[in-house]
Amino acid sequence: MDRAKNRAWVRGVAAATAAAALALTLTACGGDGGGKKPDDKTSTPAAASGGKSQSQSNAPSTQNNEVLATVTGGDGIEIVVNSAKRDTGGFVTVEGVVANNSSQGFTAPGWQGSEQELRDNGASMAGASLVDKTGKKRYLILRDTDGRCLCTRFPTGLTAGQKIPFYAQFPAPPANVTDVDFQLPTMPTATIKISG
Repeated sequence: MDRAKNRAWVRGVAAATAAAALALTLTACGGDGGGKKPDDKTSTPAAASGGKSQSQSNAPSTQNNEVLATVTGGDGIEIVVNSAKRDTGGFVTVEGVVANNSSQGFTAPGWQGSEQELRDNGASMAGASLVDKTGKKRYLILRDTDGRCLCTRFPTGLTAGQKIPFYAQFPAPPANVTDVDFQLPTMPTATIKISG
């Protein structure tokens, strides 16, 4: 009888230990913020509905060599848009590279936009938008419940000669809309084509 109780107790302890180890593993592997939070910027629609944002180091990195558009602003700042993809969650992700071709540091003044909620994003792509000229509609950057943009942030700015991959997420225009204008304060407008 004691032997049977002892076996049951050992089985119970083993099961509890296995459950705790599984829970710890799942928590460490990613639950809340490891993937897609821009230092709080998020690149998943889950973040827009309350998840966390993604940090600059975790931002999508553009490996696409295709160039949809290139715009050059004052002070030697250049934006190359490599992709604009429609995702299954009902959003569009724009990716590319920001280059500081000047001899001075750049802190993206004005790029966070004029919306009060987005000003706390600091140096970032938070002021970006997509414009459907045919449908006469503007799509503002997605954000999480804390007002953090689902976009790249530049917490230390860009040093002279530095290039940084960027991403920005927006609500998706209707499926029949493929050409939109990518706008960012202080920079020229770029017409890009949405794929996917």
